[in-house]
Amino acid sequence: MRTQVIIIGGGPSGLLLGQLLHTIGVEAVVLERRTRDYVLGRIRAGVLERGTVDLLARAGADARLRKEGMPHNGTLLTSDTDSFRVDFTAHTGHSVMVYGQTEVTRDLYDARAAAGAQTLFEVDNVQIIGADTDAPQVQFDHEGTGKALQCDFIVGCDGFHGVSRLSIPQDKRRAFEKTYPFGWLGILSETPPVDDELIYANSAHGFALCSMRNANLSRYYVQCSMQDNADNWTDAAFWEALKRRLPDAIAERLVTGPSIEKSIAPLRSFVTEPMRWGRLFLCGDAAHIVPPTGAKGLNTAASDVHYLFEGLTDWYGSGDARALDSYSERALARVWKAERFSWWFSSLMHRFPGQSDFDQRMQQAELAFLRSNDAAQKAFAENYVGLPY
Repeated sequence: MRTQVIIIGGGPSGLLLGQLLHTIGVEAVVLERRTRDYVLGRIRAGVLERGTVDLLARAGADARLRKEGMPHNGTLLTSDTDSFRVDFTAHTGHSVMVYGQTEVTRDLYDARAAAGAQTLFEVDNVQIIGADTDAPQVQFDHEGTGKALQCDFIVGCDGFHGVSRLSIPQDKRRAFEKTYPFGWLGILSETPPVDDELIYANSAHGFALCSMRNANLSRYYVQCSMQDNADNWTDAAFWEALKRRLPDAIAERLVTGPSIEKSIAPLRSFVTEPMRWGRLFLCGDAAHIVPPTGAKGLNTAASDVHYLFEGLTDWYGSGDARALDSYSERALARVWKAERFSWWFSSLMHRFPGQSDFDQRMQQAELAFLRSNDAAQKAFAENYVGLPY
């Protein structure tokens, strides 16, 4: 069997690339290890940069997003009792869109099904063969049968634990990593959001984030130890911890209720270089991970898709390989800027073990500078709404 592009991983980045390729008549087969329902059951972030929204429109998968998504023109930052707003549109002319990653994935699956494109679920024992040759292929088990697919290119969108990155010889890649000494305890509750926009809180009790999925579904986080267990947190204990980290005026209007999902997420920065080996290209979490503080995970994956789609468009359109050859360099240049913003914002808003009084004063001074300085707010807004491709 043969196809033009094999995409390993049926998450949003793989689906987005597959749908974009469909618009130019390039056949792509998506291989997913899990079931469709499992993929759609993952609870993920929901802040989309303007570039991600534009790519979904180009893929023809933005109809529901335009109808149900919530444009956000700014965000609120708090420090104990103090708070201020950064206006995205005033500083950049752009906003972000709040729309759950699960819904993005659902829309892309629906678009793929409508296009009649091939997606194979519950694929096991994936092996990448000959990626450094002109005849790459992927071998795998599906429905109890061993199969092999030949192709022009392989795209690894299979996350940090997937086979794609590990298929690049160890002496051909280099990893950069930072692990943070805390996590985020998050809950999902069927309650109205505490504010129309996201709230990022720095407090003596640790970080907190107030976000939402829609007008009646809220997503909240508090900083916690990675030795913690979500099962040890009652709903009452979570709401109490969240309120302690918010200014009184915000905490008083918080609507609480039973959680419908509760989990702890680690914070990590990770980048592998390069993002290409032969005819194998890495996208999204297969190549890089950012802390969730800056809402860059899905968005950096989308920027990878943008650069790779440009390269494949040129290659299939005219045989021009220049954009493919520069893919890794161009993608990494933007990835590292997103890593920098996520690292800076995480360092600014969290309390670290062993943090000194001087360190806390520096956080307070940085927040005070951001509050009072127009240029600092403009730089923050530019990074948050998404740097241009």
